[in-house]
Amino acid sequence: MRILIAVAALAAGLGATGSMAADVPDLTTLKEALGGQEPDTVRDAPVKGLYEVVIGPQLYYLSEDGRYVVNGSVIDLDQGADVTEPRRAEIRVDSVDAVGEENMVIFAPEGEVKHTVTVFTDIDCGYCRKLHSEIAQYNDAGIRVRYLFFPRSGPETESYLKAVSVWCADDRLNALTLSKQGVAIDQRTCENPVKAHYELGRSIGVSGTPAILTESGQLIPGYLPAARLSEALTQDGQAGSPDPA
Repeated sequence: MRILIAVAALAAGLGATGSMAADVPDLTTLKEALGGQEPDTVRDAPVKGLYEVVIGPQLYYLSEDGRYVVNGSVIDLDQGADVTEPRRAEIRVDSVDAVGEENMVIFAPEGEVKHTVTVFTDIDCGYCRKLHSEIAQYNDAGIRVRYLFFPRSGPETESYLKAVSVWCADDRLNALTLSKQGVAIDQRTCENPVKAHYELGRSIGVSGTPAILTESGQLIPGYLPAARLSEALTQDGQAGSPDPA
Protein backbone atom coordinates (compact mmCIF):
# COMPACT_ATOMS: atom_id res chain seq x y z
CA MET A 1 0.00 0.00 0.00
CA ARG A 2 1.43 3.31 -1.02
CA ILE A 3 0.71 6.59 0.73
CA LEU A 4 1.12 9.64 -1.47
CA ILE A 5 2.71 12.59 0.28
CA ALA A 6 2.89 15.97 -1.47
CA VAL A 7 6.25 17.41 -0.47
CA ALA A 8 7.29 21.06 -0.66
CA ALA A 9 10.64 22.36 0.57
CA LEU A 10 10.28 24.23 3.83
CA ALA A 11 13.64 25.95 3.77
CA ALA A 12 17.00 25.58 2.10
CA GLY A 13 19.79 23.89 3.94
CA LEU A 14 17.84 21.43 6.07
CA GLY A 15 20.41 18.94 7.31
CA ALA A 16 20.79 16.01 9.66
CA THR A 17 20.51 16.54 13.38
CA GLY A 18 22.04 14.83 16.36
CA SER A 19 20.88 11.87 18.37
CA MET A 20 17.39 11.65 19.86
CA ALA A 21 15.23 9.48 22.04
CA ALA A 22 13.75 6.50 20.22
CA ASP A 23 10.15 7.78 20.31
CA VAL A 24 10.65 11.55 20.15
CA PRO A 25 11.66 13.46 16.99
CA ASP A 26 14.60 15.87 17.11
CA LEU A 27 13.05 19.30 16.49
CA THR A 28 16.30 21.25 16.32
CA THR A 29 16.47 21.64 12.53
CA LEU A 30 12.79 22.46 12.18
CA LYS A 31 12.93 25.12 14.89
CA GLU A 32 16.05 26.65 13.32
CA ALA A 33 14.32 26.82 9.93
CA LEU A 34 11.33 28.54 11.55
CA GLY A 35 13.34 31.11 13.46
CA GLY A 36 13.41 29.31 16.77
CA GLN A 37 9.66 28.93 17.20
CA GLU A 38 8.62 26.30 19.71
CA PRO A 39 6.01 23.77 18.55
CA ASP A 40 2.58 23.89 20.15
CA THR A 41 2.01 20.15 19.80
CA VAL A 42 3.90 17.08 18.62
CA ARG A 43 2.10 13.79 18.06
CA ASP A 44 2.11 10.70 15.86
CA ALA A 45 1.15 11.36 12.24
CA PRO A 46 -1.20 9.13 10.22
CA VAL A 47 1.88 7.63 8.49
CA LYS A 48 4.28 5.44 10.43
CA GLY A 49 7.69 7.07 10.78
CA LEU A 50 6.36 10.63 10.72
CA TYR A 51 5.33 13.00 13.51
CA GLU A 52 2.75 15.76 13.25
CA VAL A 53 4.19 19.09 14.44
CA VAL A 54 1.92 22.11 14.89
CA ILE A 55 3.45 25.58 15.23
CA GLY A 56 0.85 28.31 15.41
CA PRO A 57 -1.55 27.77 12.50
CA GLN A 58 0.99 25.68 10.54
CA LEU A 59 1.11 21.89 10.35
CA TYR A 60 4.22 19.95 9.33
CA TYR A 61 5.27 16.31 9.28
CA LEU A 62 8.71 15.47 10.61
CA SER A 63 10.71 12.27 10.17
CA GLU A 64 11.78 10.30 13.24
CA ASP A 65 15.40 11.35 12.86
CA GLY A 66 14.46 15.04 12.54
CA ARG A 67 16.15 15.33 9.16
CA TYR A 68 13.21 15.56 6.78
CA VAL A 69 10.16 17.79 6.96
CA VAL A 70 7.01 17.46 4.86
CA ASN A 71 4.85 20.51 4.21
CA GLY A 72 1.85 19.08 2.40
CA SER A 73 -1.07 16.65 2.53
CA VAL A 74 -1.22 12.95 3.31
CA ILE A 75 -3.70 11.05 1.13
CA ASP A 76 -5.21 7.74 2.22
CA LEU A 77 -5.59 5.84 -1.05
CA ASP A 78 -7.75 3.11 0.49
CA GLN A 79 -10.29 5.69 1.65
CA GLY A 80 -9.63 8.20 -1.14
CA ALA A 81 -9.40 10.89 1.50
CA ASP A 82 -7.09 13.74 2.46
CA VAL A 83 -6.35 13.01 6.12
CA THR A 84 -4.43 16.26 6.60
CA GLU A 85 -7.19 18.73 5.75
CA PRO A 86 -9.43 17.90 8.74
CA ARG A 87 -6.49 18.66 11.07
CA ARG A 88 -5.73 21.87 9.20
CA ALA A 89 -9.38 22.86 9.64
CA GLU A 90 -9.17 22.29 13.39
CA ILE A 91 -5.98 24.33 13.57
CA ARG A 92 -7.54 27.20 11.59
CA VAL A 93 -10.46 27.38 14.00
CA ASP A 94 -8.19 27.26 17.05
CA SER A 95 -5.90 29.95 15.61
CA VAL A 96 -8.76 32.32 14.79
CA ASP A 97 -10.52 31.75 18.10
CA ALA A 98 -7.24 32.55 19.86
CA VAL A 99 -7.51 36.10 18.44
CA GLY A 100 -10.38 36.73 20.84
CA GLU A 101 -13.68 38.32 19.90
CA GLU A 102 -12.65 41.50 21.65
CA ASN A 103 -10.19 41.90 18.77
CA MET A 104 -12.80 41.47 16.03
CA VAL A 105 -15.52 43.64 14.52
CA ILE A 106 -18.75 41.67 14.89
CA PHE A 107 -22.16 42.08 13.24
CA ALA A 108 -24.64 39.85 15.05
CA PRO A 109 -28.32 39.02 14.46
CA GLU A 110 -30.86 40.51 16.83
CA GLY A 111 -32.49 37.10 17.14
CA GLU A 112 -31.22 33.52 17.09
CA VAL A 113 -27.65 32.91 16.00
CA LYS A 114 -27.60 29.80 13.81
CA HIS A 115 -24.03 30.07 12.54
CA THR A 116 -20.92 32.16 13.12
CA VAL A 117 -18.44 32.84 10.33
CA THR A 118 -15.17 34.74 10.36
CA VAL A 119 -14.57 36.90 7.31
CA PHE A 120 -11.15 38.23 6.32
CA THR A 121 -11.97 41.53 4.66
CA ASP A 122 -10.32 44.40 2.79
CA ILE A 123 -11.91 47.86 3.04
CA ASP A 124 -11.37 48.52 -0.68
CA CYS A 125 -12.20 45.05 -2.09
CA GLY A 126 -15.23 45.16 -4.41
CA TYR A 127 -16.72 41.83 -3.35
CA CYS A 128 -15.98 42.62 0.30
CA ARG A 129 -18.08 45.75 -0.13
CA LYS A 130 -20.82 43.73 -1.83
CA LEU A 131 -20.85 41.24 1.04
CA HIS A 132 -21.05 43.99 3.64
CA SER A 133 -23.80 45.82 1.76
CA GLU A 134 -25.89 42.70 2.43
CA ILE A 135 -24.87 42.31 6.09
CA ALA A 136 -28.48 42.68 7.21
CA GLN A 137 -29.42 39.71 5.03
CA TYR A 138 -26.73 37.55 6.62
CA ASN A 139 -27.89 38.59 10.08
CA ASP A 140 -31.54 37.95 9.14
CA ALA A 141 -30.48 34.42 8.12
CA GLY A 142 -29.07 33.93 11.61
CA ILE A 143 -25.46 34.29 10.49
CA ARG A 144 -23.15 36.11 12.88
CA VAL A 145 -20.26 37.74 11.01
CA ARG A 146 -16.91 38.27 12.74
CA TYR A 147 -14.60 40.49 10.68
CA LEU A 148 -10.81 40.30 10.65
CA PHE A 149 -8.85 42.78 8.52
CA PHE A 150 -6.84 41.56 5.55
CA PRO A 151 -5.63 44.58 3.53
CA ARG A 152 -4.40 42.80 0.41
CA SER A 153 -1.92 45.56 -0.40
CA GLY A 154 -0.06 44.83 2.82
CA PRO A 155 0.98 46.77 5.92
CA GLU A 156 1.19 50.56 5.94
CA THR A 157 -0.68 50.93 2.64
CA GLU A 158 -3.81 53.02 2.10
CA SER A 159 -6.17 50.08 2.69
CA TYR A 160 -4.23 49.08 5.79
CA LEU A 161 -4.45 52.60 7.25
CA LYS A 162 -8.19 52.68 6.53
CA ALA A 163 -8.56 49.48 8.54
CA VAL A 164 -6.61 51.03 11.42
CA SER A 165 -8.87 54.10 11.31
CA VAL A 166 -11.95 51.88 11.46
CA TRP A 167 -10.57 50.02 14.45
CA CYS A 168 -9.70 53.25 16.26
CA ALA A 169 -13.10 54.86 15.58
CA ASP A 170 -15.53 55.46 18.43
CA ASP A 171 -18.15 53.34 16.62
CA ARG A 172 -16.33 50.59 14.73
CA LEU A 173 -19.43 49.07 13.18
CA ASN A 174 -20.57 52.36 11.70
CA ALA A 175 -17.04 53.29 10.65
CA LEU A 176 -16.63 49.97 8.83
CA THR A 177 -19.95 50.39 7.05
CA LEU A 178 -19.12 53.94 5.96
CA SER A 179 -15.63 52.95 4.79
CA LYS A 180 -17.03 50.11 2.70
CA GLN A 181 -19.42 52.62 1.13
CA GLY A 182 -16.42 54.67 0.05
CA VAL A 183 -16.99 57.38 2.65
CA ALA A 184 -13.80 58.88 4.05
CA ILE A 185 -13.71 58.61 7.83
CA ASP A 186 -11.40 60.45 10.19
CA GLN A 187 -7.89 59.05 10.01
CA ARG A 188 -6.90 57.74 13.40
CA THR A 189 -4.25 55.59 14.97
CA CYS A 190 -4.19 53.59 18.17
CA GLU A 191 -3.12 50.20 19.43
CA ASN A 192 -4.79 47.81 16.99
CA PRO A 193 -4.81 44.18 15.78
CA VAL A 194 -4.77 44.88 12.02
CA LYS A 195 -1.24 43.59 11.38
CA ALA A 196 -1.90 40.50 13.50
CA HIS A 197 -5.11 39.83 11.52
CA TYR A 198 -3.22 40.17 8.25
CA GLU A 199 -0.39 37.86 9.31
CA LEU A 200 -2.83 35.27 10.62
CA GLY A 201 -4.72 35.32 7.34
CA ARG A 202 -1.56 34.73 5.36
CA SER A 203 -0.48 31.90 7.64
CA ILE A 204 -3.74 29.97 7.23
CA GLY A 205 -3.83 30.37 3.44
CA VAL A 206 -5.88 33.51 2.77
CA SER A 207 -4.75 34.98 -0.55
CA GLY A 208 -7.78 37.03 -1.58
CA THR A 209 -10.82 38.65 -0.05
CA PRO A 210 -13.38 38.10 1.15
CA ALA A 211 -12.33 34.78 2.65
CA ILE A 212 -14.96 33.10 4.82
CA LEU A 213 -13.95 30.70 7.59
CA THR A 214 -16.78 28.47 8.77
CA GLU A 215 -17.27 27.02 12.22
CA SER A 216 -15.79 23.71 11.02
CA GLY A 217 -12.65 25.37 9.68
CA GLN A 218 -13.56 25.27 6.00
CA LEU A 219 -12.06 28.25 4.18
CA ILE A 220 -14.39 29.52 1.44
CA PRO A 221 -12.73 31.91 -1.01
CA GLY A 222 -14.87 34.71 -2.35
CA TYR A 223 -18.33 36.20 -1.88
CA LEU A 224 -21.45 34.11 -1.29
CA PRO A 225 -24.93 35.64 -0.94
CA ALA A 226 -26.68 35.00 2.34
CA ALA A 227 -28.97 32.23 1.07
CA ARG A 228 -26.12 30.24 -0.46
CA LEU A 229 -23.88 30.70 2.55
CA SER A 230 -26.68 29.63 4.88
CA GLU A 231 -27.22 26.52 2.78
CA ALA A 232 -23.51 25.71 2.82
CA LEU A 233 -23.32 26.12 6.58
CA THR A 234 -26.19 23.74 7.22
CA GLN A 235 -24.80 20.92 5.08
CA ASP A 236 -23.79 17.91 7.13
CA GLY A 237 -20.12 18.27 7.99
CA GLN A 238 -19.96 21.35 5.75
CA ALA A 239 -18.17 19.14 3.23
CA GLY A 240 -16.87 20.67 0.01
CA SER A 241 -16.40 24.31 -0.94
CA PRO A 242 -19.18 26.01 -2.90
CA ASP A 243 -17.99 27.96 -5.88
CA PRO A 244 -17.72 31.67 -5.17
CA ALA A 245 -19.81 34.04 -7.30
